[in-house]
Amino acid sequence: MARPRKRNRKENRFSIFLAVIVVILLTTMVGFKSIGLKQKRAQYLEEQTRLTRQIQKEEARSQEIAEYEKYTHTRKYIEEVARDKLGLIYEGEILFRNE
Repeated sequence: MARPRKRNRKENRFSIFLAVIVVILLTTMVGFKSIGLKQKRAQYLEEQTRLTRQIQKEEARSQEIAEYEKYTHTRKYIEEVARDKLGLIYEGEILFRNE
């Protein structure tokens, strides 16, 4: 009966050895995946920052367009366009041109 006991001890050592190898391999694989995920996270954070800046620029541009739209409805703008593009002037106004 002594022999089966030794055999069980050897089998137990081998099983423990295999279990340790499997745990080490799993830990290594998880570590590598973790590194990859950290890199992806950094890339996504950079992209988020870039997109946030782009959104802010577009919002500022939208505000400028809204202000310009208000300006285009003013009398001053209409007079400027009439003078510059159409060459119109008020009655009694003298226009001097440089040659």
